[in-house]
Amino acid sequence: MVNGTSLRSGELARLTGVSSDTIRYYERLRILPESPRTTSGHRMFGRDSIQRVQIVQRALQLGFSLAELSEILQTRDRGDIPCHLVLRMTEDKLRSLERRIQELRRTQRYMRQLIRQWRAKLAHTGSGKKALLLHSLNHTAHSPVGLVERFGKKRKA
Repeated sequence: MVNGTSLRSGELARLTGVSSDTIRYYERLRILPESPRTTSGHRMFGRDSIQRVQIVQRALQLGFSLAELSEILQTRDRGDIPCHLVLRMTEDKLRSLERRIQELRRTQRYMRQLIRQWRAKLAHTGSGKKALLLHSLNHTAHSPVGLVERFGKKRKA
């Protein structure tokens, strides 16, 4: 650390658990405000940058994109209030997550059924003979999405 209030990009990276390349990338995307440079060209960041990088890392875990975070943080940096935008984006991400969970549950049910079928097939396949388990996937659908959709429809019927 150069002084009590400024951090070089490498130190900011170390304190936040990201790489120096990530810090430079965040600055290019304007997720971090443009940093002043020392006479030797080192980027210098305020201590508030630690919290900002941590917030970005947590938001990425929730499904925010870097482009979305850049938009939000630039709005805030201009003095505007992005709270309604953040809430709307988070609600959208929750709905998307709920849809994905439903898809995963259908896939889970399908896989359980598949395992039962494959166990039975292996039980009736002679020693040293091929059961061609993966080949049986061709008979159900041509893509994993199709498998899930077909299984979901069969389960409801």
